[in-house]
Order: sequence, then structure tokens, then C-alpha cells
Amino acid sequence: MHGAGNDFVMLNAFHEPIPLTEELVRRLGHRQFGIGFDQLLVVEPSELEGVDFKYRIFNQDGNEVQMCGNGARCFAVFVRQQGLTQKQRIRCETLAGIIEPEVLQDGRVRVNMGVPRFEPRDLPFETKAANGEHSEHHDKRYDLLAGQDLMRVSIVSMGNPHAVTFVENVETDAVLLQGEALQQHEAFPERVNVGFMQVCERDFARLRVYERGAGETLACGTGACAAAVAGIRSGRLDSPVKIQMRGGLLEIEWDGLVHDEPRPVFLTGPAVEVFHGEIEI
Repeated sequence: MHGAGNDFVMLNAFHEPIPLTEELVRRLGHRQFGIGFDQLLVVEPSELEGVDFKYRIFNQDGNEVQMCGNGARCFAVFVRQQGLTQKQRIRCETLAGIIEPEVLQDGRVRVNMGVPRFEPRDLPFETKAANGEHSEHHDKRYDLLAGQDLMRVSIVSMGNPHAVTFVENVETDAVLLQGEALQQHEAFPERVNVGFMQVCERDFARLRVYERGAGETLACGTGACAAAVAGIRSGRLDSPVKIQMRGGLLEIEWDGLVHDEPRPVFLTGPAVEVFHGEIEI
């Protein structure tokens, strides 16, 4: 399946467990010698009361990660296609907490992605490794040396860590070099997803994301959420925001802070089946 070009292999382990290892995930994720994917998504039963499913996410490198917004939409469509539920709003357990994707009448999926967090400990982020600290509207930004380039980033946790930088043009910026350097910067002990955002209008921006463990992907749901939140906090964007990524268009809604507490972020976008098949594991 894919969500705006962010592609996934979906495995149904609801009735029978699938013994996954890092080596197996890497083999399945290889685009020449396996199937190929940005992330592997696994559906399992949840032991939590009132929760329909457990949803696990693995990067190409075999590491399990906390959250994937585009994957959450594909997950919601997949469990309905598999006959595991006919609910339109589905509660599922992730490493980042409970999320509730909702399948809309037009086929798109709207997901409550939870509340964003901004404290360094939430990513985690080591502030002592930064080269400077700045305030912009309600946003706090940090200077980090990525290779030979000094980058100013906002940090946002959407259940997984994101660093967002604003650029003049996403097509000419050195996304691959800077993304690779920043995602493994010492300031991020668990690495980080790096978003490069070009603000075009108050309600429209272009975005490229270099993901930890996967490289640049055609779309990143949590990356779009983090970028929209950073844009709203810095005074550049207003909700709802349309985020154009290389694989398609995502819509983000965020009401900001209420009584100093962040409100949930809502992500809406497509979820498309590409093919289904079998492979020996």
C-alpha cells in the first residue's frame, strides 16, 4: 500500500504471530532482492481494553519505530479489507500511544495523531550539543552544524522525533546531504527525522522529509504534522494547512495551545492498495 507515495508492506498477524527479526525485515525491505518498502507495518491483536488492534512499524533497516502517520491511514484501510473490522473509526495501539484513524466517505483517512510535544526530553534532544538557541513567536529554534552547514531547526515530537527547518526552495536545497548529516547528529541520541519546508501561502507549504532508517521518502505523515505545527508556532502558517509532498497532498489541522496545553493534530490523506501477494519467510 501507499499513502501519498510513502509505501508499505502490510502483514496480517492478527490470528497468527509472525516471528520478525531485523534481518528478515531488511530482506523484505530490499527493493532488488525482496519486496521493497519505506516501512513494514504489522497488525496484531491488542491486550488493552477498548482498543481494536496493535500496530507495529519497522523501518527498512530493521528497527522498530514509534509512529507513522501515512502508515496509520493504510492500516485503517487494510484491516477493513482483511475483514478484521468494519468500523469506520478504529482504535489502535502503537509504541507512541493510542491513535484513532477514521475512514471517510471519500476514501481518505483522517487520523488523530495525538498532541505534539516540544520539550527536548520528548524527542530526546541534547540542547548542550546545539550551537545556539532562538525564539520565534511561540517556537523555540536551535542552531545545529550538519556537515559544513549551520541549520536552524524546530524540534517536535509526534510520538517520534522531528527536526524542521525552513528553506527558500525545497527543490534546490541540499536535502539529501543535510538530511543524512542531521538525522545522525549527536544532539539526537535516537536519531531524528528531518523536514525541509518551503512556506508558499498561509495555508500551503511544500515539504521534503529525510527519515531515519529509510532516507528521503515521497511522503511522511508525522513529518507533515511536525512541519505544520512548527509553521503555526512560528507564525508562518494558519490551520488547516495543506502540505504538498513529492508523493501527494496531505491536510493538517491543529488548534495550537489551549490553556498552555497542546491540542491534538489531525492528519487527512489517501491510502491506496497497490498489490497483494505471498513471499516465503
